[in-house]
Amino acid sequence: MSEQSAKPYLVRALYEWCVEQGYTPYLAVRVDTKTRVPTGFVKNGEIVLNVGPLATHQLTMDNDWVLFNARFNGQSQEVAVPFAAVIGIFAKETGYGMGFQPTLDAAGSDTTDGASAPALGIAAPVSVKEKSKKLTSVPSAAKSKVSHLKVIK
Repeated sequence: MSEQSAKPYLVRALYEWCVEQGYTPYLAVRVDTKTRVPTGFVKNGEIVLNVGPLATHQLTMDNDWVLFNARFNGQSQEVAVPFAAVIGIFAKETGYGMGFQPTLDAAGSDTTDGASAPALGIAAPVSVKEKSKKLTSVPSAAKSKVSHLKVIK
């Protein structure tokens, strides 16, 4: 009997924590042929999805898939993400969350087949600031502008 991945349990736990704290849970996803997401919002093969209760309808997270309906540009769409494609979950307001290493198959290419993939490896905890910088990168044209905002810690 093969060992079940801990990833779905960890994602569900962080999702519940976000919702209970009043935060907005965001799911970072590596997009491939098995993921069903609005392709117009995919950047560099990844998408960040708001999976909060106000943004989704009929959200289901079993051990293999994250499934829900959401509106994108006013159009209702079904979203289906295998857990193998989930690369992180975090709270929008605080950046607190967890990142996961992509799963590689024997050939060395990315695998996102949640139903038949082996148990997924979980990355060592990553810096929240480092992960959120990667997920919310700003185009180079915008980086050259000086911001009027000041970071206060």
